[in-house]
Amino acid sequence: MIFLKRQLPLAITFVMGVAFAVQYYIPHPVSEEAITNVSKWMQIISGFALALGLASIFHVHAVKIKRQVPGWGYSIVLYAAMLATMIAGFWSKGESKVDGAQTALGWLYDYSMVPLQGTMFSILAFFIASAAYRAFRARSREASVLLVSAVLVMMGRVPIGQFLLPWTWDVSQWLLNVVNSAVRRAILVGGGRGQVALSLEIGRGIERAWRGGGRDQ
Repeated sequence: MIFLKRQLPLAITFVMGVAFAVQYYIPHPVSEEAITNVSKWMQIISGFALALGLASIFHVHAVKIKRQVPGWGYSIVLYAAMLATMIAGFWSKGESKVDGAQTALGWLYDYSMVPLQGTMFSILAFFIASAAYRAFRARSREASVLLVSAVLVMMGRVPIGQFLLPWTWDVSQWLLNVVNSAVRRAILVGGGRGQVALSLEIGRGIERAWRGGGRDQ
């Protein structure tokens, strides 16, 4: 029983990982149908995971309200918002508009979610500006290159910069399309190799942290 408890999840993970990797190299209707069915299973499992996540959120905030920890009032607001959204969603049958008329769910999204997102991003703008100010201090050679590149890109992307220095448009386009693209691809290649290495460790049973334990558990 202990052997099955430890080895069965690893065996399932290894088999599914190999199947997903191999099916990309087998352009056959059987392979395509298999991956379609497995994708449906993943959607079903994701639905159960969503239900577990909601139950976990309700439990965590219920404990905060019961113990009246600092900020427990926000947990009540979270409960009210979640229940209101769920009721509106069921009442509107998941539709934001019906026959051109806005439903309760659409109203909640347009007049609650959208303003909240705008507020959050507007607050993040000040944080990004503060971080950029600290990062762009020319204290080293790399920081100096970053500062010059950022100034050229900003000057080339805003109308006043193009009016004062028209040549910055071409320079900013070159930096974005050539230099930035090359660096982004290098990061993606490095990240992809890291994902492959991690997948191999998980498939071979070396990395077991995903089961809630360490590498040797």
